[in-house]
Amino acid sequence: MDFILETAIRAVKTLFATDITPESLTLQQTRKEFEGDVTIVVFPITKFSRKSPEQTANALGEFLVAEVEQIESFNVIKGFLNLSFKNSYWIDVFYNEINQPNFGLIPSNGKKVMVEYSSPNT
Repeated sequence: MDFILETAIRAVKTLFATDITPESLTLQQTRKEFEGDVTIVVFPITKFSRKSPEQTANALGEFLVAEVEQIESFNVIKGFLNLSFKNSYWIDVFYNEINQPNFGLIPSNGKKVMVEYSSPNT
C-alpha cells in the first residue's frame, strides 16, 4: 500500500502546494459497514487545503483515481476517503503470494504433532 501513500503525498503537493510526510497521513482498512478497501483520513490535510473535509477528500480521490490505475472508485464519508481497488489488483496480489517459495508452509518449531483421523462409519 506504499504506492497509495506516495501518490497521496504527491496529490497534496500538487493540489494544495504543501509538502507532507508519510506520518501525516493515516491509511487504514475501511470499516465493514462502508464500501471500500482502504481509507485515508483526510482531517489532517484540511489545514493545508483550507477547504471542508468533504471537498478535500473529493479532490484527493479524483487525483488518486486519475493517477493510480489499480483504484477503481472512491467515496467520501465526512472526512474519510474510502478507496476501492479493481479486481485485477487483488488477483495480482493473490498470484504474487501463491508464487512465493514458502507459500502455505509454517516454519517448524521442533514440536511433534499427532493427527487423529475419525471415521464416522465405524
